[in-house]
Amino acid sequence: MNILDNKEKILKKIEEVCLKKNKDPKGVNLVAVTKYVSNETTKNAVLAGIEHIGENRIEGLLEKKEYLKDMDVKWHFIGTLQSRKVKDIINHVDYIHSLDRLSLAKEIQKRADKTISCFVQVNVAEEDSKHGLAVKEVVGFVDKLKDYDKIKVVGLMTMAPYTEDESVLRNVFSTLKQLQRDIQNKKFSHAPCEELSMGMSNDYVIAVEEGATFVRIGTDLVGKEF
Repeated sequence: MNILDNKEKILKKIEEVCLKKNKDPKGVNLVAVTKYVSNETTKNAVLAGIEHIGENRIEGLLEKKEYLKDMDVKWHFIGTLQSRKVKDIINHVDYIHSLDRLSLAKEIQKRADKTISCFVQVNVAEEDSKHGLAVKEVVGFVDKLKDYDKIKVVGLMTMAPYTEDESVLRNVFSTLKQLQRDIQNKKFSHAPCEELSMGMSNDYVIAVEEGATFVRIGTDLVGKEF
């Protein structure tokens, strides 16, 4: 597994998409999802120039952060976050990708030592197996977050269905992009909502075409060891 080669291939695809769309490729951030790889492989990813590491298990994130404590990494928690677990993780991350309810916002407000950059999670496809708000709930939810000064809504996050149907994927990602515009039009000071976290190994090219600024890639970037 040559992570540097994988990274260059992915960045080349992103660059090609961005050039077609007249966008700056540097506006797309590559998050390495390291759930299925070791601490050492995660270190190799950072040595390959990857600045953003994403974990969806609290224990995995804390273990890897300790292992890489002398390295410059931005840490993303991308999994479902239980309110009772907020205290264990909130002051160890730079980004939370799964804010989807006020009970979680209250706990972040209570436990955070600093302002936390959060993505509001949206279940655009309304899949029962996935967490997140329905599209119609998002603007009202973001408005209510103005009462929580430890939360900065930097953007929205979604997970598309696992499908090869490009029209389905494109619809999910374009819907999130339109929702981002709707929120930006409100000019909330607590929710600049400049970022979109969407796209994984199987669909990141389409996600970037539709406006992704953070793509979360595991297998195609760092592989799968367990």
